[in-house]
Amino acid sequence: MGSHGAESSTAKASTAPDPDDDRKPDTPQQIDKPSWKYIAGKTLREFIKDQCPDLAAGLTFRGVLAVFPALLALVSLLGVVGQAEKTTAAALEILRKLAPQSTVDLIEGPLKQLTHSSSAGFALIVGILVALWSASGYVTAFSRAMNRIYEIDEGRPFWKLRPIMLAVTALAIVLVALMGLMLVLTGPIAQAVGDVIGLGSTAVLVWNIVKWPVLVILVVIVIAILYYSTPNVQQPKFRWISMGSLISLVVFILASLGFAVYVANFSNYNKTYGTVAGVIVALLWLWILNMSLLFGAEFDAELERGRELQAGIAAEEAIQLPPRDTEASDKQQAKADKEVIKGRRLRQSAEGEEERSTSTGKPAEPDSGSTGK
Repeated sequence: MGSHGAESSTAKASTAPDPDDDRKPDTPQQIDKPSWKYIAGKTLREFIKDQCPDLAAGLTFRGVLAVFPALLALVSLLGVVGQAEKTTAAALEILRKLAPQSTVDLIEGPLKQLTHSSSAGFALIVGILVALWSASGYVTAFSRAMNRIYEIDEGRPFWKLRPIMLAVTALAIVLVALMGLMLVLTGPIAQAVGDVIGLGSTAVLVWNIVKWPVLVILVVIVIAILYYSTPNVQQPKFRWISMGSLISLVVFILASLGFAVYVANFSNYNKTYGTVAGVIVALLWLWILNMSLLFGAEFDAELERGRELQAGIAAEEAIQLPPRDTEASDKQQAKADKEVIKGRRLRQSAEGEEERSTSTGKPAEPDSGSTGK
């Protein structure tokens, strides 16, 4: 794939079949073994070819700009229902199990400051607005990465694209806030809530067990929403996107655990970077997160390619999904065509001068600035 291999969205609009074309396998069970083998190998190759580690580094920068405004919005949102402090403590406890301790230490102070802030109402309004705009910058950058992965150019104009990215960001923040509340509803707190609404101890026990798979499902849904909504392609049924989301989550958990073990036992970040070691480790951890997200997206893209190839659709060079929009790409193509015409005229003008000088036997007049003594 890669930007060099990106196909015009205008061309795909007229040639790509329907995302849920009847010729394609309708369930994962219908994909044959050769296709699965092709999908697995192609995912790894395209992850490198699309320069996903570099894309993840750019997304990490965007994420750093978005993370603290987003945390402000989340804490303020939870503060409205009086659960900010407990949710923060629960989230930090889970983070300690996944991330290096230096990363937890880096965000623990600002989080607790936000939690104890008295300006909940004002912080809620400002935080949500700033967080939406900042985090939507991350989502927009993620959209560009997804377009590279799906081998298509961006065809949605700004006035269409930005509201979509803002809506995706808002939905993701709400779902993350919901997950935060679920983290709080555990143990004695869950029992107290159960007593208030009339649930017995058995129901509370079931909730304490069931909430963990529910949290995993919500995380997969948030990732799937990113995968489904951000690229300029009409995606197939949502269940095909959720497969890459689950793989992304598993890769991230395993990579985070491995990174945490490495930092705790083998690395010399404290000796090398001193007081900024925590910042470096946090950035590396965010980079791993973004690489995991892009790996899951690559899997989804190659899964779609495999479905198309098994259906006899010519997708070996480019994934054949129709674009959502071509308005912006059409304008960009028109500008590019004009630049080509201008360049051709310059070249033809130079060729004409050379031909005239050859026919008269006289060299073309040199530029006044190029003469010397």
